[in-house]
Amino acid sequence: MNHKVGIWIDHKKAVIVSASADRVSTKTLESGVGPHARYSGPQDAGGEKKHEERHGQQLDRYYDEVISQLGQP
Repeated sequence: MNHKVGIWIDHKKAVIVSASADRVSTKTLESGVGPHARYSGPQDAGGEKKHEERHGQQLDRYYDEVISQLGQP
């Protein structure tokens, strides 16, 4: 069976389209990750660094979830 998968993804949501000869399905996953904060001026090693790490971890979990959905009908 010929099966095709397409994906549109950014840091807010992913849309996965799966198509075969007899079926087309779409799945939307919301990241739930807030916007990336921008800081100006000197960067401290405290809160900003922790925020950056937490934001990166949230995105990693979101992308892992998207990847886990790619092979599923």
